[in-house]
Parts: sequence; structure tokens; C-alpha cells
Amino acid sequence: MRDIILFLAEIVNNVHDVLIVLLNDMLGLQLTDKDMHFWIMGIIGIITFAVVYMISKWLSQFKIGIHLIAFLYTLTFMFVLVFAIEIQQAITNRGNMDFIDAIIGLWGYIVLFLVYLGVILFVVAIKAVTKKLKNKKNITM
Repeated sequence: MRDIILFLAEIVNNVHDVLIVLLNDMLGLQLTDKDMHFWIMGIIGIITFAVVYMISKWLSQFKIGIHLIAFLYTLTFMFVLVFAIEIQQAITNRGNMDFIDAIIGLWGYIVLFLVYLGVILFVVAIKAVTKKLKNKKNITM
């Protein structure tokens, strides 16, 4: 996992250097590092917000949409959490920083969510069958 983080850090550093050259040298903007962080992260954030908003709006039109939105939001939170824990282990040397630990942690959430979903579907199915039997009984009487 350490190699993956170092590889990703190298990509971010290279993109950072390219942006400095593009924005400062080619366009002559003379942005400081803080200015670049402000604008680049702001742009990334607003684009991400727009995409998440459109997906959430589309999902909300379905009956199960709120569950999907909550699942995706929680999954995003879990990604941040498991990788933050693994990075913390590398920084403090408490535990082993391991990519597989992060994946297993995410699988734990997904499996327990599927169990939750199974229980919900079972309850919905029982209610539907009960309602159908009740309606059938009322019709024959």
C-alpha cells in the first residue's frame, strides 16, 4: 500500500508541477501555491458537487433512491475512513499499512449492507404476500 500511496503522490506532484508551469509561466498569472490550491480544489469541488447533485436528483425519483443515495454517501465515507486508518498506521508505525486491510474493511460494509437489504426485501415481500392474501380473502367473502 505504501507503494500505491507513493505512486499516487508522485502523480499529484507531477500534475501540480504541470499546473504551475501552465498557469504561472504560460498564462503569466503568477499564482502562489495557496492561490493554486484555492482555485484548483474549488473547481474540483464544484464539479464533484454538480455530478453528485445530478446523480442524487436522478436517484431520488425512484422509490429506493434514498437508500441508494445513503449507500453511496456512506461508501464514500468508508473509503476515506479505511484509507485514513491505513495511512495513520504507516505514519505512526502502529499496525501494518496494507491495501488488503482497506479492501476487507470495505467488503465488511458492503456485505453487512447486503444483509440489511436482504432483511428489507424479505419484510417487503412478506407485507406484499400478506396484503395479497388479505385482499383475496376479502374478495371471496
